[in-house]
Amino acid sequence: MFDPNVPVYFADNRYVASTGVAWDVIDPANLEHVGKAAETTLEVMEEVLTTATEAQRKWNKLDAKSRATMLHRVAGAIEAADMRRCAELMSREMGKPYPEAIGEVANCAGAFRYFAEMARDDAGKVAGTTQAGSFQHCRYEALGLSVHIMPFNFPILLMCWTVAASLAAGNGCIIKPAPATTLSTLEFMKIFAALPDGLVACLPGGVELSQALIASPQTHAVAFTGSVAAGKAVAMAATAQMKPAVIEAGGSDPMIITAHAPLDVAAAGAVTAAFHMSGQVCTSAERFFVVDAIHDEFVALFKAKAEKLRIGHGLKKSEIGPLVSKAARDKVIRLVEDAKAKGATVVLGGRIPADQPTGWFYEPTILTGCTTDMAILREECFGPVAAIMRVADFDAAIAGANDSEFGLGASVFTTSLEEAMEAADRLEAGMVWVNNPLIDNDALPFGGWKKSGLGRELSRLGLDAFRRSKMVIIDHKPVVQDWWYPYPDDWFYEESGRSHV
Repeated sequence: MFDPNVPVYFADNRYVASTGVAWDVIDPANLEHVGKAAETTLEVMEEVLTTATEAQRKWNKLDAKSRATMLHRVAGAIEAADMRRCAELMSREMGKPYPEAIGEVANCAGAFRYFAEMARDDAGKVAGTTQAGSFQHCRYEALGLSVHIMPFNFPILLMCWTVAASLAAGNGCIIKPAPATTLSTLEFMKIFAALPDGLVACLPGGVELSQALIASPQTHAVAFTGSVAAGKAVAMAATAQMKPAVIEAGGSDPMIITAHAPLDVAAAGAVTAAFHMSGQVCTSAERFFVVDAIHDEFVALFKAKAEKLRIGHGLKKSEIGPLVSKAARDKVIRLVEDAKAKGATVVLGGRIPADQPTGWFYEPTILTGCTTDMAILREECFGPVAAIMRVADFDAAIAGANDSEFGLGASVFTTSLEEAMEAADRLEAGMVWVNNPLIDNDALPFGGWKKSGLGRELSRLGLDAFRRSKMVIIDHKPVVQDWWYPYPDDWFYEESGRSHV
């Protein structure tokens, strides 16, 4: 039984008391005590990695059908479990509204079922032979142990995306949860009881532990979700060890509202895309490009719908919870104040809510008159702010959307098929949504372009991230090949009649 007030780590399918330096987990909505967590010592880390290595070797020897059966059991355990405690801890740790927390956990089963069958179905490729009597093929094999460095915003779902893929490929998994969501992640670990002891571990800690896990010779791949700066550091550390890494480094996603947009639908979609989980979603719409002809009408509708959002504790009836920390809110305040100083107009919000003086709340904010010299159009805000630019037409909107070092996702609202197809072709992003933002699909790759990341999660590409290929050539009727040594005399230059020496 997991007690959030007793610092532990998870290994060998059990919770083990931690001897590392402890920290208090604080509710960002009311600053009250939630529990305790502790740094995993490097000595414990090495012990866990050694045990996990042995478990992975046995797991990898299982046939694909047996592994798939066990992963389906994990999915079944997720579907059958009472996840209210996990969701409650998530809301209290990082402020997420409870409906979103319970929904996140409920959506995890599909990834395990998808990758269980994908790994069973897609195990290699037979190639057309280059030589008669030779069987030539490629097979996929496990890497070993994968390290999963998780973010606070979707601590369970994003962990399951990469852990399910890695397990399906035959690996063992070491999870390093975000400090802000350590308790809910530990609570979820009991789901892995259907797997062999030692195969999955959860080690709380911070940057030092992440660095040690990447550097350890007992680990072989890295999955990371977080900021661009941290993503670069993880990618460089993994590269230094010649370890493959999947990096999802966030973004500053654009949303385009065209002259052909269904404005009522677009305004409703914009509210969710901009303010879902207080804007703390990697694919949140942050930069809005609204065509001049419908700008004022859209802004009025957007404001009217956003005004209906309730602000409060994640366990109360509210859509907008707190930001995860004071530092996160300070960044939002800095970006909004910079925009105001450079001429932006605050249509809605732009302040700390008067009725929420405690905690790290910030009102849903709509800014108009934004320009490219404002930091909010250059940095990832990661807060409940929609920065709107008025643009002349669709082409100007596309140009504005692409004018960014980020390229995670991009959204468009339009009823024009031509605009929809043009947007899909021209937007520089790893994902494009038309009239329905923020959607994902286990069978389609999730990830970004530019500084938004490397590699992909989900789909076959997400599975390939955790396995390596091996070319195998088998001649089932051994014969001496005509190109083997020694070469015939008439193959040589002098014997061919071409020599005049």
